[in-house]
Amino acid sequence: MPPGKRELARIERRLIATLTDACETAKGEIKGFTWLTHTVDLNELPETLTVIWVFETEADKTLALTQAKARIFELTATALREADIDLRPSDRCVRFDSEQECLRTHGGNWRARLAQNTRGQR
Repeated sequence: MPPGKRELARIERRLIATLTDACETAKGEIKGFTWLTHTVDLNELPETLTVIWVFETEADKTLALTQAKARIFELTATALREADIDLRPSDRCVRFDSEQECLRTHGGNWRARLAQNTRGQR
């Protein structure tokens, strides 16, 4: 039987809490990292979950991809495990973005940017 609304809300709250912990840890460790978010259709989790790590600039993002990608995947894996989500972080479910690129392409409108990126993945 698929999970009900109450169970889906509990999963979402748990995921937000564990990703918040990962975010706070990363802020102290990874240069240029500013925040993270996620998109998901809870009825199709884990197939639709995407965790987006956001950096201040494209240069910060590039540096993180070369020097901190393993750590980002480790923090993501810990968050997912603590949220009881059986999903191994990969390039499919972990994305990297920057404030600079959102400003350039979407005028700083993250809602529009995330909606566009979510549609493009399906």
